Amino acid sequence: MPKLLTAAVVASGAALATAAGASAAPAPSTAAADKNLVETAVAAGEFTTLVDLVQKAGLAGALSGDKKLTVFAPTDEAFSKVPAATLKKLGRKPKLLRRVLKYHVVAGDVKAADVVKRRSVRTLAGPKIKISVRDGNVRLNRSANVVTTDIAASNGTIHVIDRVLLPPRRR
Repeated sequence: MPKLLTAAVVASGAALATAAGASAAPAPSTAAADKNLVETAVAAGEFTTLVDLVQKAGLAGALSGDKKLTVFAPTDEAFSKVPAATLKKLGRKPKLLRRVLKYHVVAGDVKAADVVKRRSVRTLAGPKIKISVRDGNVRLNRSANVVTTDIAASNGTIHVIDRVLLPPRRR
């Protein structure tokens, strides 16, 4: 399991393992989350690419506000699996970058125990992410594994994933 967050910015993620027998690792627990989603991601040290792209897309303010949100956050390692040409394209097309990033965000504070009860969740980009639980593993769109759950922030929750999700193409 990758080292993800300092104890100062995370909350218990045991709910997923208990609710679904899933193998996603719970995050270490703390008494209270006093940092917002962006500050929590920065403090983790494993989301530098995600945070850089969020800032470039102008979404840091929305992810730092009072509105409760859930982020399925790809790690730097997940971003390293994305072809360089795709990342370059996102850098040249801010609207597309915002769409891809919003595809990782769900309105509301959705904890792991709720995630495993759903077949899908609607993202801020519009399209849904499909959720499946098989052999104790939670997968999104049949490609990304949830590797750490319920990382608490003052304005929501982060679930760590091992792949970058790409929204379906618009018709």
